[in-house]
Amino acid sequence: MKLWERISSVDSRILYLLLALAVALPLIIKPRTDIRVSEPVRSAFQAVDKLAPGSVIMISIDFDPSSAPEVQPMLISILRHAFRENVKVIVMGQLALGLPLAEIALNQVAPEMNKVYGKDYVNIGYRPGYTAMMVGIGREIRDYFRTDYRGVPLDSFEFMRKVHNYKDIGLLVSLAHGAVADVWIQFVGGRYNQDIIVGCTGVNAPNLYQYLNAGQIEGIIGGLQGAAEYETLIEKPGSATLGMPAQSWGHGLIILLLIIGNVGFLLAKKRKGEKR
Repeated sequence: MKLWERISSVDSRILYLLLALAVALPLIIKPRTDIRVSEPVRSAFQAVDKLAPGSVIMISIDFDPSSAPEVQPMLISILRHAFRENVKVIVMGQLALGLPLAEIALNQVAPEMNKVYGKDYVNIGYRPGYTAMMVGIGREIRDYFRTDYRGVPLDSFEFMRKVHNYKDIGLLVSLAHGAVADVWIQFVGGRYNQDIIVGCTGVNAPNLYQYLNAGQIEGIIGGLQGAAEYETLIEKPGSATLGMPAQSWGHGLIILLLIIGNVGFLLAKKRKGEKR
């Protein structure tokens, strides 16, 4: 019994150190990980994959740096996939703090895929308006975005001259860490019958399966696991694939500590009952 008492009184700093080691070691030794692809992620991949060359995908950056570790790898993978299929990309966002993350991803992927700003992709930036803007784009995108984020008129870009509303957009991608994806689905998917896929943090993913089951969205990329699955599908492992073992080891340690803690608590409680 003394063993369990010693375990239950372990300094919390030791537990934090164990957790740090559980997360850090996989990042150092990089164990091989087999990623099983789920149907929601495969459906999201297929929604991009079936787009014809020259069609347009609009990616809404609806997350900020707090969610970047989970969602940024999705953005990078979707950009790689779209550029590989020669699909034109429009990047915009509902969160101003997320747009620098879009620029980081574009500056990484575009040179890698030999894509040129204005010809293959454009960043139209952030405008206030939220739901009004979402609905307004269904009429004319220039009512809200007359220029790109640099102030260059949209009609200066050849492929943007053909884009006026959702009829000209083959797929909408919401990369979100909150309820913004729900609004895209309800106001744009419902009103304009726009095809939508969603990438989101793991904690938000369960709330979106109601839309997937109802056929209101094409697919879901949920959390770091979903991002790793998408990296597997495009055959380009990245930070999500690298992070999966660290996440798994960390979760495994936490579960083990919970079991040990509860066993120790029950045994200590039993011992107190016997003394009475």
